[in-house]
Amino acid sequence: MGQFKANQLVDRLEAAAKARQATVARFRARPSADDPIVLARQSARRAVIQAREVRVNERGMARLAAEAQREAEALAAQEREAAEAARQAAEKLERQAALAAEQKAARDARFAARKARARR
Repeated sequence: MGQFKANQLVDRLEAAAKARQATVARFRARPSADDPIVLARQSARRAVIQAREVRVNERGMARLAAEAQREAEALAAQEREAAEAARQAAEKLERQAALAAEQKAARDARFAARKARARR
């Protein structure tokens, strides 16, 4: 059976140093801020962001236009209903006036007939 090999302090320090060196190497391997690839990536991101903002604004404008259209349609419907109610009220008044005139004519005819009978 083999003996258990404990990590010695030196081994652990070497492993930590290698890890730090690998991290530094990764950091140094990154392209600089003025690299054409980085600049192209940044401009692509800006273009995507601007396109997204344009789409959001277009949706907002479309929503406002649709809301204004609905309000205009509702207002037109209210106006039509008010005009229809006014027309019906006018027709009702005309019918009532005609009925009153017919009733007056009938009453006058009865009165005239009664007067004619009384004169005979």
